[in-house]
Amino acid sequence: MDKEIKIYSTPTCPYCKMAKDYLAAHKVNYTEVDVAADATAREEMIKKSGQMGVPVIAINGEIIVGFNKTKIKEMLGL
Repeated sequence: MDKEIKIYSTPTCPYCKMAKDYLAAHKVNYTEVDVAADATAREEMIKKSGQMGVPVIAINGEIIVGFNKTKIKEMLGL
C-alpha cells in the first residue's frame, strides 16, 4: 500500500488505540505522532483538522477526525 498515513494521537486515547489496532490488523503501515508529548505536532494537527481531539488521521493529506472505520476502509480500499 503506497499511501502516506499519519495518526495524531495520545497515549491514553482509547479511540486512538482502536484506530491503530484496526490499521495493524489490516497490515497497514502508518506513522504515529504523540501530540501529548510533541507541541509542534499538536499545532500541526490543529491547523490541519481544526480539532483538538484525537485521533486525527491523515491519509495522503486528507483528514479524518476520530476513528471513522467506514471512512478509513473506503480511503484505503480495505
